[in-house]
Amino acid sequence: MEFIISAVTDKGIVKNVNQDGLFVSKAKTESGNIAFAVMCDGMGGLADGEIASSSVVVAFKNWFKSEIKNLSAAEIEDEKIAAQWMSVVKNINSKIKSYAEKKNCRAGSTVTVILLSKDRYYIMNIGDTRAYLVKNKVTQLTVDHTLVERQIRLGNITREQADVSSMRSVITRCVGVTEEVYPDFFFGSISSNAVYLLCTDGFRHKVTEQDIAEELGVCIQEKNFQIGQKLKKLVELNKERKENDNISALAIISKEEPEEEVLEDDDDGATIQLFDIDEEELEEDCCVEEQIIYIHSDTIL
Repeated sequence: MEFIISAVTDKGIVKNVNQDGLFVSKAKTESGNIAFAVMCDGMGGLADGEIASSSVVVAFKNWFKSEIKNLSAAEIEDEKIAAQWMSVVKNINSKIKSYAEKKNCRAGSTVTVILLSKDRYYIMNIGDTRAYLVKNKVTQLTVDHTLVERQIRLGNITREQADVSSMRSVITRCVGVTEEVYPDFFFGSISSNAVYLLCTDGFRHKVTEQDIAEELGVCIQEKNFQIGQKLKKLVELNKERKENDNISALAIISKEEPEEEVLEDDDDGATIQLFDIDEEELEEDCCVEEQIIYIHSDTIL
């Protein structure tokens, strides 16, 4: 399996601070190519949300860096990945909560994590960031931890009512606020010639699944994979429709056959930061091919 990655983030038209954070990377291993990504949304009304989201992103980035050789040397087991990610969550949850208590504030973040191997996907979710599979249609792979999702499952409201509810952004789980945190895990067979999309809630409030399908669905058919342009177009569509939150998304294309040339059009550089891997990191993790990170705080817990 060949993976092509892209990401975009924008503070939006209302907020002065971007509290979203993301990381996505792809690597070659002894057992095949892998891709890894994490998407976080600092709690909108909480102080220091960007510190919380950035800290969660870096915590999982560090996990990937430390475990990449183990991932390449052995079969990836569902239970092992879940246990390791649970350990990362518990550790960073404690750090964020301790930081907030010392500052007498509340700080928290949602998080969605995905690992793609040659034949399987592994996903963890806390909050209302989402993972989607875009192929013939758009399929949500995660379940929101929100008040309206709970009401849907209880049969009290419909999904259509939830989409327009003033309570749709009230989440019931996040990292950094409570003593214990309970992620959901999802595992399954990877789909080839598809797009795996991670996004914050600001990316999906004003666009429909049909909008996403029309823009991203064509990427798997195009030779040059202009996925970055498509993500930016959806961000701008959100802004035109007056989305008031930060807007972030990342995409991983899974292709059955490797392409000789992959072109990515991110010419303005306004909404994406691509950090070249320095020589020291390449020497340490020689199988890492590309990575994108976007965080908005210099303070990392």
